[in-house]
Amino acid sequence: MPNKSRFIIWGASGHSKVIKDMIEMSQGEIIAMFDNNKNIQSFSPDIPLYCCEKGLYIWRGQFDSVEGIRAIIAIGGSKGADRIKIAKNLLMVGLSLPIIQHPTASISRSAEFGKGCQFLANSVVAADVRMGDVCIINHGAIVDHECHLGNGVHIAPGATLCGCVGVGDNTMIGAGAVILPRINIGRNVVVGAGSIVTKSISDYQIVAGNPARKIKNE
Repeated sequence: MPNKSRFIIWGASGHSKVIKDMIEMSQGEIIAMFDNNKNIQSFSPDIPLYCCEKGLYIWRGQFDSVEGIRAIIAIGGSKGADRIKIAKNLLMVGLSLPIIQHPTASISRSAEFGKGCQFLANSVVAADVRMGDVCIINHGAIVDHECHLGNGVHIAPGATLCGCVGVGDNTMIGAGAVILPRINIGRNVVVGAGSIVTKSISDYQIVAGNPARKIKNE
């Protein structure tokens, strides 16, 4: 029997449990977990948990080489900037950031995406979509044709980007939100759950409602 693929997960709360399920479905093995919260506990007594960047370097010091060990960032919400920073640290110590895809996710062959993207159960990514690094397309989310997503974008469960939508770095589209076609959403934006976005949104805003309106600046 071939050796199992080995993974580390950064993030030890709810999203990490989803990622753990996906890794185990592919017969992978989680060998360590990391989190920036000093008070959090590992959800599995068999998996060691390390804290912060210091913990990463302590763990890395146990190995002559980490070749073949893959890293997944299990941090959801509107924390795209955190995911980008963590990704740089993980790459710096020699870990790879694979794309992880649930078997029920539908990803067009013409779609292109960067390192560490995640496609969860029943998500759909249509033709000619482009996205950057460490994006999350969550359960049942739809990214329709020709959408362009920056780095660290999170499309939450059940949200829909209609065709030709642009989304800037670190933006989160909340659960069940709908973005109408050919709309541009800026960087570091939060679109509230269930919102209907009918007009483009500039950087650093929080919007919600139907139609979506600015609540405050991010």
